[in-house]
Amino acid sequence: MLTTLLLTAAANAQVGGTVQPLALNTSANSVYGSVSSGPPVTTVLPLSLDDAVRRGLQSNLQTTLARQDQKIVSGERLEAINFLMPNVTWEAERQRLQIDLAAAGFNSKLIHSFPPGLIPPQDLNSIPPVVTVNAVVAQANLDQSLFDLRSFELYRAAKEEIGAVDFSYQAARGQVIQTVADSYLQALAAAANLENAQGLLGTNAEILRQATLKHKAGVVAKLDELRARVEYQQQQQVVIAQRNAFEKAKIELNREIGLPADQPIQLTDSTPYATLSTMPLDEALQMAYANRQEYLYLKAKLRSAQYQTRAARFERLPTLTFKSNYGVTGTVGSIYHGTFLAQGTLSIPLFKEAEFRGDRDVADAVASNAMSQLANFRQQIEAEIRDNMLDVAAARQLVDVARSNVDLGHATLNDATDRFRNGIDDDLPVVEAQSSLAAAEAQLVNSLYQYNVAKIALARSLGIVDREYRQYLGGASNAIQSTVRQPGDRTTRAATR
Repeated sequence: MLTTLLLTAAANAQVGGTVQPLALNTSANSVYGSVSSGPPVTTVLPLSLDDAVRRGLQSNLQTTLARQDQKIVSGERLEAINFLMPNVTWEAERQRLQIDLAAAGFNSKLIHSFPPGLIPPQDLNSIPPVVTVNAVVAQANLDQSLFDLRSFELYRAAKEEIGAVDFSYQAARGQVIQTVADSYLQALAAAANLENAQGLLGTNAEILRQATLKHKAGVVAKLDELRARVEYQQQQQVVIAQRNAFEKAKIELNREIGLPADQPIQLTDSTPYATLSTMPLDEALQMAYANRQEYLYLKAKLRSAQYQTRAARFERLPTLTFKSNYGVTGTVGSIYHGTFLAQGTLSIPLFKEAEFRGDRDVADAVASNAMSQLANFRQQIEAEIRDNMLDVAAARQLVDVARSNVDLGHATLNDATDRFRNGIDDDLPVVEAQSSLAAAEAQLVNSLYQYNVAKIALARSLGIVDREYRQYLGGASNAIQSTVRQPGDRTTRAATR
């Protein structure tokens, strides 16, 4: 019976002292990953939440790829512009040609049939069968599309693609901020659990010392000393496990912000805490529809698809182009003559109906898909905001309950410790009070983590996490420690745009 009681108390302390935060699924998280910023430095790097976010935005793999996508789409837009702008080229060439007059049809019979006096008689017999010519050509060319509605609509579609990629980049920034903030908060939770475990280990060490002294003095039985020693050793295991979890959380944070895995860092921020006032759902939806980057991205894709649909219908229209050139042509050592060309071309497609219908059907399908995705995501935004608001409210209540439990746990432990110290009771109530306090502290740390993560997720669903994540978390100066009585709450209201 005694052995069972000791093992149960030790197990409760082990479970209570270990926080179980919302772990990031890095294997399925597309934002997880970064480009390393360089080799590690030997000194400890102070790292605040703002520093971590800044490094994440600079080094995260997804934002790096998004910036490259911006360059790609910008290049495609320039290619589309080229079909509408004048195309001016300059060319010059010099040729040395050998011309076989007989192969070109100028045989001696043809030459002698020329009218008398056209070629002097003394030169008729001196015409060589192969003539060498040094020709020079230099001219400027101009090509201009005068009427091509299809190309114009494709250019407008390319402009919308530019906007879509910009929104995609902003969305990637928001995802990076949310992921880095989650990792930083997770590391803070692991640090708080380690601190709580170390504090409880110190308490256990003092209880073990007192139990040993009392046993030597014959005041208490050997059982009390044994129970205190078992509790102390069990708490040592908790400290080791929490230290390992904290180190792993820092490695994961380094991975996401581009620092080498072995770079030592020191988290300079404390766990932030500030209550978030309730926002009306209609106001939240308006804010999300105006700022949510993924929603704006889909709207830009829809406009691009609509322009491409118009371009497919304009394929049946005629196109008008203008082409001209001006230059000089001649042979070396002779007179150069000016040459020019002015040409207008009207092209009317006649027998391409199958191709036109195919292009139209494909463009219509793309536009319909974009419209369906936009409607679906509009509903998804509302569902996400409702879910996040519920999470924020529930996590806020969990924090209140957890804080109350911690206060009760401290009071219970202080009372049990005083009774043991004064010889009124043995150390069994102390062991039970420590287990309850450890569970309450771990729950408080986990509740704070969940509350902050829920607020970040709400800011993300509203599309303002890149601007206002600090306002939603609250300033670092309002942080609370899970091992002491909490100060008064500070209320933060999301700023509407």
